Amino acid sequence: MAENWHFLPEEAGKTLQVLGRYPTVEKRARSFNKECYVAVPEDGPFLQALLAELEMTDAEKNFLEYRDSCSRINKTSVYELLLEGGTLWPVLAIQHSGLIFACLSLVEQQLKPHPPLISIRGISHAFALLSGLITFLISGQKNETELSTKCTQIPAFLAQACPFGTPTDTNFGYVNIVSSSIMQTMGSSSPIQKPPAWKPVGYKGKPQVFVGVTEQVKSMQYDQQGLIDMWQVYGTVSCKCDLEGILPTVTINLNLPPNGSPLQDILVHPCVTSVDSSIITSSSVDEASDSAFTGPYKFPFSPPLDLFHLCYYTSQVPVPPILGFYQLKDEESQVKLVVNLKLHESIKNGFEFCDAHIPLFNRGQIANVEYKVSTGHLEVLKEKSLLFWHIGQKFPKTLEVSLSGTVTFGVESANHVQPPTDPLCTGLTTYIKLHFRIPDFTLTGCYVDQHAVQVYSSAKPKITTSHDLVSSEYYIWNSKGEAPAVCRSLTLQPS
Repeated sequence: MAENWHFLPEEAGKTLQVLGRYPTVEKRARSFNKECYVAVPEDGPFLQALLAELEMTDAEKNFLEYRDSCSRINKTSVYELLLEGGTLWPVLAIQHSGLIFACLSLVEQQLKPHPPLISIRGISHAFALLSGLITFLISGQKNETELSTKCTQIPAFLAQACPFGTPTDTNFGYVNIVSSSIMQTMGSSSPIQKPPAWKPVGYKGKPQVFVGVTEQVKSMQYDQQGLIDMWQVYGTVSCKCDLEGILPTVTINLNLPPNGSPLQDILVHPCVTSVDSSIITSSSVDEASDSAFTGPYKFPFSPPLDLFHLCYYTSQVPVPPILGFYQLKDEESQVKLVVNLKLHESIKNGFEFCDAHIPLFNRGQIANVEYKVSTGHLEVLKEKSLLFWHIGQKFPKTLEVSLSGTVTFGVESANHVQPPTDPLCTGLTTYIKLHFRIPDFTLTGCYVDQHAVQVYSSAKPKITTSHDLVSSEYYIWNSKGEAPAVCRSLTLQPS
């Protein structure tokens, strides 16, 4: 959060170009720092103290105890200025291309003793702001005339990038568009339409809209009495809207089929202009309620330029997509394992990929594997102590696949690469982890109808939608061993 920002030539004898201060931030600093507060001096004393700290004045190039002693630890680009009324800290100063960019950050806590820099969020804001100013002034600069022209644009530019001393957007990648737009607006008699903080510039090009629904499913399966299998669904709706105009409006509907699982715990992006009351009241709906809201979930919004997440949600689905059984037994220097996987009949049988990772850590180097698979093929990664089962893109008509085998471990030599270890794979405490993606499918049934997307813009865009299901932390534990339990059932002991 910028207290003061300054831009001046490195040579002290040259004319000062730009100065600025924010009284609102100074008032906040006085409230936060209380008796430790040091008033920001006039521009002249501040600049003299800064140049002295940077050893850029002839009178201050000699040894100074407070600045040059070995007891002082210098922080890169962050300085403490010695003034008549006390010390001013933290002052961020960056020298670049013959210029000095300086900023006094707001510290929202006591100043004495100095808190760690990492705890002051204004430092990172100041770095971002000064980096943006450097990019703005230096990019495309050919001579001093162009530099002077850009200097006149800085106040108008900062009025939008840093209103009231708090940076809202320091991404100056579109600096030429921004500066020209600001200057045209300043010279225009038409009313100014201020862009939102998440959209500093406009878009020029082919109009198009993309909306993608991605659901991640997590699962913990045990096949043990007293341990309850768990699964969770997390959805993300991502958007990329290339539309002309400062504030184009887009409205999308998240639809569910008649038997779809209601969406819960919905979080929306700040660009969403309104949320239907039915969505809010159903956010944490009772699982047993018959009045659960099943959509459509309507979201009107004014999109930013980049890809962004329009909303997040969770849902309670009745079954996991793949039910698994894993059994591993120790037999001297080898283990026998059995894996059975069944795809639920309600799940689309069409994968982009489906793999099972079977780690065999803490047992030494894999020497030999004898196995049989009903579908796909098995890859043995001996140095990683891992079996990699490539199931493929489709389950058979029975919707079941199986793997059985015997793994023999050898004696490690002194010069052999040590196999990986894992504290969660000790003894019979082992697991398999599934990795899969199912395109054009979601567990809740949630999707976006591209023909129902409403766009209010100057040109008709091309609209593309997608939805898919992805595994995330999908574990099946050995039913013969212990396992970290998410939930245990309560059993009553006889009296």
